[in-house]
Amino acid sequence: MNKLFGTDGIRGEAGKFPLDAATVEKLGASLATRLKEKLGRRPLIVIGRDTRESGEWIEQTLATGAARAGADSRSAGVITTPGVAFLARTLPADAGVVLSASHNAFQDNGIKIFAPSGRKLDEATERLIESDVSAKNLQGSSPQSPGSAQPEIESLRTATDAAGSESAISEAADLRNRYLDFLTNEIGRGISLKGLKLVIDCANGAASDLAPLLFQRLGAGVTSINNTPDGRNINLGCGSLHPEALQNEVVRQGASLGVALDGDADRSLFVDANGRLVNGDAGLWVLAKHLRTRSQLRQNTVVATVMSNIGLELALQSQGISLVRTDVGDKYVLEEMLRIGASLGGEQSGHIIFPELSLAGDGLITTICLLRAMIEEGRALHELTEGFQTFPQILLNVEVKVKQPFGEVPSIQRAAQLIEAELGSRGRLLLRYSGTEPLARVMIEGESQNEIEGQARELVAIIQEALGT
Repeated sequence: MNKLFGTDGIRGEAGKFPLDAATVEKLGASLATRLKEKLGRRPLIVIGRDTRESGEWIEQTLATGAARAGADSRSAGVITTPGVAFLARTLPADAGVVLSASHNAFQDNGIKIFAPSGRKLDEATERLIESDVSAKNLQGSSPQSPGSAQPEIESLRTATDAAGSESAISEAADLRNRYLDFLTNEIGRGISLKGLKLVIDCANGAASDLAPLLFQRLGAGVTSINNTPDGRNINLGCGSLHPEALQNEVVRQGASLGVALDGDADRSLFVDANGRLVNGDAGLWVLAKHLRTRSQLRQNTVVATVMSNIGLELALQSQGISLVRTDVGDKYVLEEMLRIGASLGGEQSGHIIFPELSLAGDGLITTICLLRAMIEEGRALHELTEGFQTFPQILLNVEVKVKQPFGEVPSIQRAAQLIEAELGSRGRLLLRYSGTEPLARVMIEGESQNEIEGQARELVAIIQEALGT
């Protein structure tokens, strides 16, 4: 059985397996079938997409497959990933499907599926869908090449076109407005951004229209950059992966804050008034302190992943706040938050989760919450980040023949223990294997860049000798 779902849904190059037309249609049919089995009735699926040129045909194909298997679909058109999660929860729908490859280039796309709760689809249902697709492929279907996908799509447009383009556009606009009203009236309740100047880098993505309108509604003066998507410029030299233009624009305009979104706006990074980048770790530091002063930091704990810098852990410790780490992936962060009852968690990349507001990471919610902290504390962002220091870090990869547990290799275990002793409480060693490549990853953080580089090189040599190709 082919494994289709990763930690963030299905992702690949549009037009190639598993995002060729035949497989996408089977995915839609399988999702509809599994929902019908569970519910005992005709399910409703809400679908949204980012601005990639492949998004429209993938949406139509998936909806066609779902319809043939007995499901109804509603399209929200271009909308953020957390926007679809919100709609799945509040319509309510029986599933929400997002077509996006997040921060990837336009050639890629992806399929993320949300349950009505707003959580990502459970792994048991993912395995059933994978089984369905695999079984049908074994019966003679084969993945299509990119060139063969588009002609088939023309034959699948009929059902969508028959519904009437004007009514479809109107319904999509209505669904997006529901989400915008939620952000404005619920998340932004009680705050005024009057007098604040914001610069928002929309990454030519799903929030290109939504983000500027939201913050204008809340009273801010807004300058938008990279908000003219053409289907191919999503994330291209802009957004959260390339914030340099945003940093320059914030300084040039004397803005209070810069916001860098990614293609589907489930993450956000920030730029302070001095042009300094504020990543997810620093954002968690600011938000944790703010919530604690209002007795809203449940369990006095923040949840992050193993990739968060030790500087975050030490800064939180200085305030008596605990840091709990999980595997990489926002789904693991959310699972741990719900398990222990935490109210704040996230990733260094800018995925921040407030489960009392949304179970999906939402760059726009994160931005509103950060602005609320600035307003209620009466301090600029560069002042709120004081006390947080990012420690030097090095990350090296080693190609390996076999992914043997590191604890079973005495030479690696001894070297790792020695490094950990040298680092003490002011450093951190993380050894892990890549989930997709034959690589061992060595990550070390400490107070001295020269020292951690030397430690990393020594450990890499030992891993190479023991497990290398």
